[in-house]
Amino acid sequence: MSMLKITLPDGSEKQVEPGTTPLDIARSIGEGLARQTVAARVDGRLVDANASIEGDAAVQLVTLNTPEGLEIYRHSSAHLMAHAVKELFGTEVQVTIGPAIENGFYYDFYSESHTFSPEEFETIERKMADLAKENLSIERQELSRDEAIALFRGMGETYKVQLIEDLGEPMVSVYRQGSFVDLCRGPHLPSTGMLKAFKLTSVAGAYWRGNEHNAMLQRLYATAFPDKKELKQYLHRLEEAKKRDHRKLGRELDLFSFSDEAGAGLVIWHPKGAMLRTLIEDFERREHLKRGYDIVQGPQILRTELWKTSGHFDNYRENMYFTEVDEQSYGVKPMNCLAHMLIYKSKRRSYRDLPLRYFELGTVHRHEKSGVLHGLLRVRGFTQDDAHILCTPEQLDGEIKNVLKFVQDVMGIFGFEYELEISTRPEKSIGSDEAWELATNALKNALDDTGLPYEVNEGDGAFYGPKIDIKLKDALDRRWQCATIQCDFTLPERFDLTYVGSDGEKHRPVMVHRVILGAIERFIGVLIEHFAGNFPLWISPVQVRVVNVTDNQADYAAQVCDELRQAGVRVQVDLRNEKLGFKIREAQMEKVPYMLVIGDQEMAAGTVAPRHRSGESLEPMTPADFVHFLEEECRQYH
Repeated sequence: MSMLKITLPDGSEKQVEPGTTPLDIARSIGEGLARQTVAARVDGRLVDANASIEGDAAVQLVTLNTPEGLEIYRHSSAHLMAHAVKELFGTEVQVTIGPAIENGFYYDFYSESHTFSPEEFETIERKMADLAKENLSIERQELSRDEAIALFRGMGETYKVQLIEDLGEPMVSVYRQGSFVDLCRGPHLPSTGMLKAFKLTSVAGAYWRGNEHNAMLQRLYATAFPDKKELKQYLHRLEEAKKRDHRKLGRELDLFSFSDEAGAGLVIWHPKGAMLRTLIEDFERREHLKRGYDIVQGPQILRTELWKTSGHFDNYRENMYFTEVDEQSYGVKPMNCLAHMLIYKSKRRSYRDLPLRYFELGTVHRHEKSGVLHGLLRVRGFTQDDAHILCTPEQLDGEIKNVLKFVQDVMGIFGFEYELEISTRPEKSIGSDEAWELATNALKNALDDTGLPYEVNEGDGAFYGPKIDIKLKDALDRRWQCATIQCDFTLPERFDLTYVGSDGEKHRPVMVHRVILGAIERFIGVLIEHFAGNFPLWISPVQVRVVNVTDNQADYAAQVCDELRQAGVRVQVDLRNEKLGFKIREAQMEKVPYMLVIGDQEMAAGTVAPRHRSGESLEPMTPADFVHFLEEECRQYH
C-alpha cells in the first residue's frame, strides 16, 4: 500500500496510510491537540475531523481556540438543541434551520400546537446535557436528492424537504447523531461528548425565510462555549448588557420615547435626551470647523430624477420613501451626498479650491422593515454627521488619512477602542472595474501607511464604492458599526463634476463620503450602554442638582442654582419638602454627576457641599470655585 504525503502548515511532512483522518493526524502529534481538533482544512476545503484523506494533501487542523473552530462547536450545539427538542416534543415540532451566530446560535422550529416559553429552557438544557453525556458519534452521510427528500418526508419534516428542493443539487449531506438526522453542509464535531457548556437565552418569532408572507416560526436563541468558565463569564456580560440596555435606561433617565401614534422607528426626544443630542452635535460642529470643513445643508426631498442619476433609484429604492409635489415625483433623502454634489456644481471649480469638505448634520429617512427596528440602534428617521470631501486624485490619500486621524481623536475623547475592516464591491453596484480598483487600493494604501490593522469584508461595500468600516468596542467588548469612510470615483462621473487643473483642462474630482459618529441616534444608543447612563460630566444633560435640607435654605439654594446657570452649568434645583436622603438617592438613580447639599452651615458660610453620584463627598467650596472645578473636569475630555 502506497503511503500518502501530508503537508502541515509549518512545512513539515508526514507519511500516512490512505483513509487517515485529520483526527488521526492530530493524535499522532499529541493527545492534547486531538482533544482540541474539531475539523480540518484539506487542500483548503473544510472537512470533518473524522473525514478520510485519500490522497496527498496539505492539512491544517481547526481547533476549538480559533474563531472557525468555535463556530463549528456552536453549530454542533444547535444540532444538539434541535435533537433535544425533537426528543422532548416529537412530531409536535418541525425543525427548519439552525446556524451559528456571533456569541452563540439559534434554531427555528415550526409548531401548530406548542409554544415555547423560557420556563422550558431548563428542561431542554437537561436533555441536551443527557445527549452530550451519551457521547453520540456525529456522522456525515451523502444522499441523492431523491433519497434525502424521501427521508425527511417520511419523518414529516416538510421544511427540510423544501430546503432540499430549493437547493436543486443532485447530492446533499446529512448528519446523524443517535436518532436525530439533520440536513447540513457541515462540518461538525466528531461526537456530542465534546459539547460541555451551553445555555438557552431567549425565544422570539421569525418568519420562514425572513418573508412576512410565510409561516411564523419560533426561534430559540442559545449560546455555547468550550468550558463552563467561559460560559459563566459570557452570561455575566449578558446580564450586565440587560442592565445597560439603552431602551431601559432611556425610559428611566427620561431621554427619549417611541409612540405607535407617531409611527414605528421614529424617535421622540425628551428634554434631557434632546440636550444630550445637542451637546454631541455642538461638539461635532466645533471639531469639523477646526479641521477645515464647511457647514452646509440640503433639502429633505429631491426630485426622483436626481435619485435615478445617482443610481439610488435602481440600487436603493426599496429603502426609500417617495412623494409627489405638483405632479412631480420626489424622493425623501436616505443620504446627503446629492445636495453636496449640487453645491459643488453650483459654480466653476479650480484645483486651487480643492479639497472642499462639506459637512452636514443631515436628517435622513430609510424604510427599514419593522422586524429589524431596535430602539435607537435601528430607526427609520435619523441624523448623520455626514460629510463629503471632493478632492483631486493626488489629494485622496491625505484626505483618507485625515479622516482616520479624525476618527482616532474623537473615539479617544469618548473612550472607545475600535477595529477596522475594508468592505469591497458588492454584487449590486455601479461604476467600472477600474474605478472600483482605484478606490479600493486608495483605502488599503492609506491603512497600510498608517500601520492600522484591518480585515477585508468581501462584497459588503456601498453600491457606489468600497468603504472602511470602523467598529467601536464598548465597555462589554461588543462591536458597533458607526464610523465609515467611502471612496467614490463613480458619482462624480455620473453628476459630471469637474475642476480645472493646473494644465487648464477639465478633470474629474474624487469624492470621499464619511461619517465619524455615524447616525447620532445609534451613537447615543451605544453611548448610553457604554457608560451605563453614567455620562461624563461634559455631556451629562444635567450636570448638577442643588438640594436643600429644609425650607430655611430654599432661597439660598435657588440663588446658587441661578449663579451656576449663569456660569453655563446645566443645573436643576430640588426644593421639594422631602427627606434629604430621598432627594440624594433620586438624583443618584437619575445618574446626575454632582449634588450640591445646602444646609444652614453652607448658607451661613456662602458655600456648597458637593457630593459625587458615586457617593464621594468633597470639601465645601464657594459656588465660583465649584464652577471652576467643573470646568477643569470637562477640560480633560476635550
